[in-house]
Amino acid sequence: MAEGCLFCRIVAGEISSDIVYQDKEILAFRDISPQAPKHVIIIPKTHIASLTELTEQQRGLIGRLIILARNLAEKEGIAESGYRLAINCGPEGGQVVPHLHFHLIGGRKLSDQLG
Repeated sequence: MAEGCLFCRIVAGEISSDIVYQDKEILAFRDISPQAPKHVIIIPKTHIASLTELTEQQRGLIGRLIILARNLAEKEGIAESGYRLAINCGPEGGQVVPHLHFHLIGGRKLSDQLG
């Protein structure tokens, strides 16, 4: 757990969240400020600050995060109509919380524009 990290505090149970999935390595919860009717945050429970800090040894974890996103899209009822899976990286990439996370967003027509 990284000191002061919002998502690490959620993993530790210090901050409550609307959890939609968890196992020993991954946690998924609803975004508190959703950008669409369906907006789920998917994180590794281990603190990884951003995509740039990933190692080759974490390849399997990233694959599991992506497969989980697909499964959650089905569970949330947005797989057929379409959804966005986004990873923001660094301040200029729009990353607000310095803990690797995926945004699973759907439930309405999303803009073709990114940013």
